[in-house]
Amino acid sequence: MDSKTAQQVILTQADLTVTDSFLARLQRQQPPIPGQVTSLLLALRTLTDDLKATEHLERTLVYALYQLAYESRQLYEQGRRAKVEWPPLLNADIERVATAIGQIFKGEP
Repeated sequence: MDSKTAQQVILTQADLTVTDSFLARLQRQQPPIPGQVTSLLLALRTLTDDLKATEHLERTLVYALYQLAYESRQLYEQGRRAKVEWPPLLNADIERVATAIGQIFKGEP
């Protein structure tokens, strides 16, 4: 995956107006589509490698990363409190997404 594609994946998955985006599905208390988290993590890994020496990030990308790290956790917890039966690994997947985003902000591989 190239950097441009990775950024597009991240922007799309954080967009609540995209019906089957990662965040939109969590907002509707639906689990991610199979492979969705894997694609998201691959995009984050690509960006981590490509941006580690970058001093500045685009505002829209930063906001999408923030949404994925923060809102996904909030939406998961809201669902859990509402007794949604999330997939068993979703909690760990959301943690991996947040960790990968943290690495992008730190500039670490």
